[in-house]
Order: sequence, then C-alpha cells, then structure tokens
Amino acid sequence: MSRKAIFLVALSPLVWALPQMASAETIFGAMSKAYENNPDINAARAGLRVTDEGVTIAKATGRPQISGEVSGTLQRVDNGLVGRRDFHSSSSGITITQQIFDGFQTVNNVRAATASVFSERENVRATEMQILFSAAQAYANIARDQQLVSIRKQNLAFLREQLNASQARLDVGEGTRTDVSQAQAELAAAQALLVGAVAQLKTSEAVYVQIVGAQPVGIKQPAPASRGLPRSLDQAVASGLRQHPSILAAQYAVDSAGFGVKVAEGAALPGVRLEGTFGRTTGNNTSNGDNTSGAITARLSVPIYQGGAEYGRIRQTKEQLGQQRILVDRERASVQQNVVSAYAQMEAAIAQISANRQQLSAANLALAGVVEERNVGQRTTLDVLISQQNVLNAQESLAVSQRDAVVASYSLLAAMGNLTVGSQNLQVAEYRSEKHFEAVKDKWFGLRTVDGR
Repeated sequence: MSRKAIFLVALSPLVWALPQMASAETIFGAMSKAYENNPDINAARAGLRVTDEGVTIAKATGRPQISGEVSGTLQRVDNGLVGRRDFHSSSSGITITQQIFDGFQTVNNVRAATASVFSERENVRATEMQILFSAAQAYANIARDQQLVSIRKQNLAFLREQLNASQARLDVGEGTRTDVSQAQAELAAAQALLVGAVAQLKTSEAVYVQIVGAQPVGIKQPAPASRGLPRSLDQAVASGLRQHPSILAAQYAVDSAGFGVKVAEGAALPGVRLEGTFGRTTGNNTSNGDNTSGAITARLSVPIYQGGAEYGRIRQTKEQLGQQRILVDRERASVQQNVVSAYAQMEAAIAQISANRQQLSAANLALAGVVEERNVGQRTTLDVLISQQNVLNAQESLAVSQRDAVVASYSLLAAMGNLTVGSQNLQVAEYRSEKHFEAVKDKWFGLRTVDGR
C-alpha cells in the first residue's frame, strides 16, 4: 500500500473546502434565487394580493350604490268595430342609495379586513423564511452528498489497491486466499456504497432544483450562518417571541376577530340610509303624456328581533376571538420550542465537527501504521480493512456534522424570525407587499389588476 493512496484518503474531505470556479453558486445565491423563483413564495404573495382587495370590498358598503333601469311596453287593443290600436310606453330611472349609519359595521369591517391584510403579510414572511431555510438546507445537502461521493470514490481506489496487493502476496506465497477474499468482499461493499451515494446526490440535486428553480452549479461546502445569530439561548428565545411572523400573524388575527365582534354587535343597532330616485316616462297610453319625477327618501331601520340569529352571531364571533387568543399562545410555545431545539442542534453539530476531526486524524495515523505493520508481516489484510473502515466512518461523520451545523444555524435564524433578505444581505430585490395594498385600498372602480391583467 503506497503512502500516496493514504494521503488521498486523508485529503478528500478538505478538497471540497477549497475555492471552486468563479461561477460557483454560493448558499446566499441559492437563497436569492429561491426568493425570486420559488412557486410557494409567489403563490403566497398572490394570496396576499387577494386579501388586499378585501379592504376595498369592505369599504364598498359605505359608498354610494347606483343602479339604473329602463323598460318598455307595447300593448295592442282590438276594440271590435273601432278597430285595433297599439299603445306604447317607456320608462327610465336611476336610483342612488347612500348608507348613513349602519351600526359602525362598515368601519369595523374595514378595520377587520385591514388587520387580515397585516396578518397575511406576516404569513407571507413566514413562507419566505421557510423557503430560504429550505434553499440553505438543499444547498448543504448537496455539499454533503458531494463529499460522500468523493470519499467513497477514494475508498474504492484504496480497496482496489489492497486487493491488488493481496493478490500479489498470494502469487509469491506470502499471503492467503482468505486475504484476497476479504479484500474482494470489502471492494464489492464499497461499490454498493458509492452507488448509493451517487443516487442520494441526484435526489438532493432534484430537491434543490424544485426549491431554488435552477440547476446546482459549483456547489462548495458552506460555513454555518454568522449574520444575525444570537449570543445566547435567552437572546434567541426573546428575539423569536418578539419578531417571529407566525406570532405576529396570530396577533393580527386577534385584532381582526375583535373587529368581527363589533361588526356582529352593529347588526343589532339601528341603520339610516338615503335613497334618491329620478325617472322619466314617455308613451301614448298615459293620460298625462310624458312626465319626469324625482324623490329623496330617508329610511330608518330598527332591528327588533330576527329569530335570535343576531345574538347567535355575536356569541359566535366572541368565541372566535377567544380561539384566536389561544392560537397566539400556541404560536409562542411553538416558536420557543423551535428556537431551543435549533440552538441545541447547532451547538451539538459544532461540537461534533471538532470531535470528528480528531477522530479522522487519529484514524488516518492508525491506518498508516497498520499498513506499515502489514507490510512487514505484523498485521493482516483484515486489520488494514478494519482500519480503513474506521477512516471511512470518520470522514463521513465529519461531512454529516458539517452539514448539520450549517442547517442548524439557518434553522435557528428561521426559528427566531430572523432569516430574511435584509439580515442575510441577499443580493435580490425585496418584495414590498405594501405597494399593492396602497394601490388598491381606495380604488372605486376598474377591472384591471395593478400589474395590468
């Protein structure tokens, strides 16, 4: 066994840490592309634009309601000896209705719709963070799988050399058939491991394309996240409870439900509206000929009893408000649990990297010693194969712990609500949801969407 093969086995995990070609994709580039291309993010933004229109719809009941009507009549009368005669008439009119007071239902519907918009914005932010995390995870998975493929290729080359050495010793009478068979068995197992590693890499690449929307190019081993990480667990938990979008979304949902209670209560209050009508009638079957008329009517409606439905709706909305408040507590508990879990996983992965590096260093030294001892007849081929397996295990454990540290760090940022375009300085235009809201919230008419559809 040559020292060159041992050196290659030891060096393989470090090769992936070296700078790649200039066109290589970084983990931040992957997250930027996912932010722009991922269909889940784009669907969530479209859903938010749908919610924005709810404010315009809620405002409509406080605006004038205008309707027009046109009718025409043709009447034929056959009066015996007098003969047949046709009469015709037509009428047209317009009605304008303006709600003056509706028990504050309109204003509270607008407030509820606005709170729903704010809640949905936070849900979109949560979706964006989840996709950014998924992109980082997909990137780290490919980096890990590439390392595993490289490690197993190096392992395969090492075992081929061991098989050749065993066969050569057998040919000169220094080895046994058992040594050759053991080397052949390990080589076959290594080939199977390589096939599995290649298949896993292809799977990870497919997931990457699904999330990022582009083929992975020049993936290299990323470092754990550094921007936005907390200094302590307490700081991480406090940050998550303060700014995580799922908590903020639940709080806005409480506001919307509170306004919903006021809307239901408003249905039991009196209502006032004005109604103006203007009409014109023409024809030859009217005694007064053509005429024009107009009227203004004020209506006061006082709900007295509607079978109890109004009271049921009030109680129902109050229960919904209570439910939303409970959901806020649930989101707080969930965020805290996720932060604590991600923080612990990150600490564990970082500690495992250090331990695995020490393990790999010791395993490489042991392998080199066993090979030398085998060459002078103090060790067997089986001893060499066992030592090589220890090296392989240490290499793969290091690759896995490096991946786990990266994923855990970005998982912690997402759990804190701090995995954003701004916090990671991603080179991508940030989506501004308020632009669409400002464009549609006061629109009185128009069929086209803001983007011209």
